[in-house]
Amino acid sequence: MFRVIYEWRVPAEKMNEFQDVWRSATDSIHHSVAGALGSFMLRSSDSPEKVLTIAKWRTRQDWELFWGNCNPEKMQKMREIAERISVEAFDEIEDRTR
Repeated sequence: MFRVIYEWRVPAEKMNEFQDVWRSATDSIHHSVAGALGSFMLRSSDSPEKVLTIAKWRTRQDWELFWGNCNPEKMQKMREIAERISVEAFDEIEDRTR
């Protein structure tokens, strides 16, 4: 498996809107893009404007096909609401969550 962590700066007053758009984008990607396995969202307890979205992919190649020009159309609305700070890719070594 392969994970991608996106860091966002989401204005507090835009959080609900961002969450709705992220949910819609995630569902759309999961159902229409080969290798996409979903995502989850975390918000910092110490810095509420800091949000991480962590996507799970079958392979790096699947993600790279989706990622293309670094601005996939399916993520455009998210970028209109919040600032994407970083994107970092990780190979999943082991997952012991339930």
